[in-house]
Amino acid sequence: MIEDTLNLADLGELYQAILESMGNFIVGNERLIELCMIGLLSRGHLLIEGTPGTGKTSIVKALARLAGCTFSRFQCGVDSQPADIIGVRIFDPGSRDFTLKKGPIFTNFLLIDEINRLPPKTQGAFIEAMSERQATIDGITIPIEPPFTVIATQNPFEFEGTFPLIEAQKDRFMFSMSISQLDYDDELEIIRRENSGKLDWEPYFENLDPVMNGQYISRFADEVQKIYIDDKLLSYIRDIILATRTHGDVRFGASSRASIALVRGSKAIAALQKRNYVIPDDIKWLAPKILHHRIILEKEAELSEITPSRVVSEILDKVEVP
Repeated sequence: MIEDTLNLADLGELYQAILESMGNFIVGNERLIELCMIGLLSRGHLLIEGTPGTGKTSIVKALARLAGCTFSRFQCGVDSQPADIIGVRIFDPGSRDFTLKKGPIFTNFLLIDEINRLPPKTQGAFIEAMSERQATIDGITIPIEPPFTVIATQNPFEFEGTFPLIEAQKDRFMFSMSISQLDYDDELEIIRRENSGKLDWEPYFENLDPVMNGQYISRFADEVQKIYIDDKLLSYIRDIILATRTHGDVRFGASSRASIALVRGSKAIAALQKRNYVIPDDIKWLAPKILHHRIILEKEAELSEITPSRVVSEILDKVEVP
């Protein structure tokens, strides 16, 4: 555990310790681990798209343990109700009063599995919590203690029984990322670990020792926001966001939440890489993770099989880098 005096050098060292510890079990997906850390330090939320069996749940659960934080998981279904997520007040005949039964949303790390299996009404139960770090139950507003980060997974939309996320819900996710099956070498490493008995989750998880805690994470997040970002880079961020609103294939471009996410997220990247300043490559790497899920294409573009990823790539190629 780190001492009371905190600085960004400590954060960089702790991040390397987290990567090393998770690498003892997790194969590949280093970029996903990095993005989860960026979300945590940016006080943002992450949307992950990928097929089942790609290690998403294991990554989030292990990261929460190493961060010294509480963890909850909610498995979504088409019959899930808002009360299943935020909680409910139950009448106690003995005390003749209502008692509060909090839902899984009251935690530090909330993993929402297969969020696009929720009907739109239930998806809306997360909006208040993700935006304001609070939940309202029967008219009573209850704060969610920091740090609080939501990491939601969704199946590809061609899967049966999925609903598109409502736009207000998607915009609350600061970052999004698609992950695929492991490549040639990583798949062989999984097979080798299983063969040698090194792929047993329970002993690995039980032996994880936290390297941080919630209080330190909040303090690190405060320090990260002090990282220097040049005014030319702020203008670069502006130009990227405005380009999404004027692109010919885009019906609705990115909101100002995307601008805020690029500022906060690029500072977090710099901190994890032990820098106290942001460089253009931080912004370019992060931009697709911020813009992909926020761009709504014109119908003609969709019919022409143009994708948001292609549009973002075109924008990053055209906008001048300082």
